[in-house]
Amino acid sequence: MEEILEGALEEKGRRLPKWVREIKRFLGIKSQFVLSGNIYDIYPVPYKDLESISVGPLENLLAAILEEGGYKGFYKFEPFFLTTIFDRADNENALTVPKGAVTLGALTSFVKDLVVSKEPRSLLISYSSRLSSIASGEDIFLFELFRLSMMVQASQGRFNLIFWALDKENDLPAWYSNPRVMYLPIPKPDNEIRRYIIQSAGPVIKGYKDLEAREPKKHRTLLNRFVDQTGGLYASELVSIARLAAMDRLDFGRIDEAVRHYKLGVPDNPWAKLNREVILGGYDILSKRVIGQERAVNHSLDIIKRSIFDLSGAQFSPHSQKPKGVLFFAGPTGVGKTELAKGITELVFGSPENYIRFDMSEFNQSHADQRLIGAPPGYVGYDVGGELTNAIKQNPFTLILFDEIEKAHPRILDIFLQVLDDGRLTSGRGETVYFTDAMIVFTSNLGVYNEVKGAKDPITLDLDYEELNKRITTAIDDFFRFTLNRPEILNRIGKNIVVFDFIRPKSAFLIFQKMLENILVRLQDIHSISLVLGPGDLEILGGLVTQDLSMGGRGIGNAVEELFINPLARELYFLGAKPGDKIECRLTLEGDKSKLNLERL
Repeated sequence: MEEILEGALEEKGRRLPKWVREIKRFLGIKSQFVLSGNIYDIYPVPYKDLESISVGPLENLLAAILEEGGYKGFYKFEPFFLTTIFDRADNENALTVPKGAVTLGALTSFVKDLVVSKEPRSLLISYSSRLSSIASGEDIFLFELFRLSMMVQASQGRFNLIFWALDKENDLPAWYSNPRVMYLPIPKPDNEIRRYIIQSAGPVIKGYKDLEAREPKKHRTLLNRFVDQTGGLYASELVSIARLAAMDRLDFGRIDEAVRHYKLGVPDNPWAKLNREVILGGYDILSKRVIGQERAVNHSLDIIKRSIFDLSGAQFSPHSQKPKGVLFFAGPTGVGKTELAKGITELVFGSPENYIRFDMSEFNQSHADQRLIGAPPGYVGYDVGGELTNAIKQNPFTLILFDEIEKAHPRILDIFLQVLDDGRLTSGRGETVYFTDAMIVFTSNLGVYNEVKGAKDPITLDLDYEELNKRITTAIDDFFRFTLNRPEILNRIGKNIVVFDFIRPKSAFLIFQKMLENILVRLQDIHSISLVLGPGDLEILGGLVTQDLSMGGRGIGNAVEELFINPLARELYFLGAKPGDKIECRLTLEGDKSKLNLERL
């Protein structure tokens, strides 16, 4: 801390933000400064007389700069009041400050007196972006200030200044620009400014001062982590995090938790509460749900276990904010990609329905990204927000499924770069949402139903898994590298591509048995009807519905519906089945069709 203060005092603001140094440099060259962007934050404020630096709002920082530059008066207008920040002028050159509510007409008269004053003075017009909506006469006011900016002359090497504080630079009309007006964007605080703000606010955190005195190296490590984890936040948010840690009585050694609580707004961490016994038994649970996909199940469980120990992205940074896990499920249709995503959701988050699904075929237009993050300011739907950003804001602990990712417009993929890299996304409304506690799953059919580069034969069920895996991963690689020219997306997915196998005959029969059991259970639960199949009918029906496995489990389900459910419903209707009935079902074949005969037992 001493090093920062010494450096700042040694060269009069050398370590202050660039935009502050620009103001100091151009005091005698520009007559007005237009400040835009991060104007409602807090900033390091140097105090020459006190030989120290504090923090404060924009007017405090400007006041310090102006006092150092020899200005005698500084005033602030915010609709509809004019206040004096400081006034060091003698009585002979005093300005009359209007009392009570001040109209733009009265402010114009005050500004005219101020800019021609013999004593150097300055005015900050705050909330400038809102003048048009809350005050009349804005056009005349703007023109008068524009005229004054051109006419006023510097006195003693300084201009009597006007500062505008705008949300966006273009909130002033384009015609207002002239050589006497300087536009300065105010960015969010960089690493150095965040470090100073944290050092200023840190002492309120339990154990901050003690750790600094006892273990300076550890204190420095935690301070660096705090700085790294708060990139992109406002300085005032850093103070809020420090206060939150103090309120929750979190020790400085647990500052990660305070940052996490502030970003996510939820004090609980479901990942830390996961039942490890359930995860250890996860293979049995998932493999019963998704049959015949042992490799995919094992890979997914590895990701979950890694997530529990917060090791996702740890190789790149000890403070990684990446999502808990990223998986890219690829393979034929109907083999269990979506079903495994639901199974993971149930295993980790408690319910198979506690996931967010986006069918990417609905996002094949270039403007469809607005559905995910929200429309930009000025467009219809701006106030609604985006489907993705709203969903993750409401429930940050979830699995997000992007189904058939190859059908999305390439522009949509830009969104995923930020999510996969930084674990965050900014909505059209400027709100930042965090994916740090979410799992991301992509699904794709790439390489299965389109020609694979270099392959002599199409992909069929005759291929073994190793060849299938090789061809599909090659197709995915070619798609991102050469079709989209976006290898960086593939690089962020990394080695998390999981290729699903075809449904093989042995697995197909198990899937059929599971579907049949679901049907019998549903009949019993809803209608209290017990249905039993005749001897050997299970094998006959199973062989019939698993003849064509090209469409995977969904194809088996469609065959079961056609060959069993439809005739069953018809025969139950004609039999007049009632609750409590126990019915035997006998199956006969007529060509490639089935016929059911029902009889009460």
